[in-house]
Amino acid sequence: MTVRPASRPDERRLSDQGLAIIAALVEARTGQEIAPNRVWRVETALKPLLRGSGASSLDEFVSHVVAAADGVLIDAVVDAILNNETSFFRDAGVFDQVAEAARIRAQEAGGRMRIWSVGCSTGQEPYSLAILLAEKMGIDDPAFPEILATDVSAQALNRARAATFSQFEIQRGMPVRRMVEWFEKRGEQWTAHPDLIRKVQFRRHNLASDPCPAGKFDLILCRNLLFYFAPERRHRLFDRLAGVLANEGLLVLGAGETVIGQARGLVPSERFRGFYCRAAEDAGRT
Repeated sequence: MTVRPASRPDERRLSDQGLAIIAALVEARTGQEIAPNRVWRVETALKPLLRGSGASSLDEFVSHVVAAADGVLIDAVVDAILNNETSFFRDAGVFDQVAEAARIRAQEAGGRMRIWSVGCSTGQEPYSLAILLAEKMGIDDPAFPEILATDVSAQALNRARAATFSQFEIQRGMPVRRMVEWFEKRGEQWTAHPDLIRKVQFRRHNLASDPCPAGKFDLILCRNLLFYFAPERRHRLFDRLAGVLANEGLLVLGAGETVIGQARGLVPSERFRGFYCRAAEDAGRT
């Protein structure tokens, strides 16, 4: 339940009832909770939608959303509130380690690796990974890993598939050499080369409610996502991720996240510091 200090009447602010309605919509659609420290984000995110709605206040806008039961509008509300913060090569040291782990796994496992980028937002994470792997293996290597990138937001995925980024977005973490090698400038936008786009498969997926993709993954990146879920749900999601992680496969979380005390089937990797793998007793099961 989301709690905040009592608010004064203000058309630019949500009442506690309006906030509860929005929080319930977000949780129903994504499984994520709106924690007290994210309350400010709700009003900020809804104000642009309010201006185009004809409603005179945020509470009136919320009432309209509920009464209309418009799936497109509800998706727009949820998308506006979700934290789609991302950047290229975010935590560069982690990416270097991921690429090296992927190279080693590919050599040891044989065959083509499978990688899953969970909560990929507008695509910077999987494209960054594809660039690193292309530099290590060659973009046309038949053994180039299969990269699946998923997100609950259709709007974010549309942008990811288009692979077109603003000057600000492309410069966040992207070295100039890679920028000019893998992207083409078109006016004020930068679009990834077709060869790079083809290396990532994007799919809409709700981690909280949809079945995990079929098969096993050698590498799963699920960074800075699970802390938006309630502890009980987070524990279940860790177990589900463990279930699709291959033996000797690796799970990569955000810098402030851990499986310790939260997942029975996952343990810290002894080989790759900061990553996680299936527990020995769990890895023995298929």
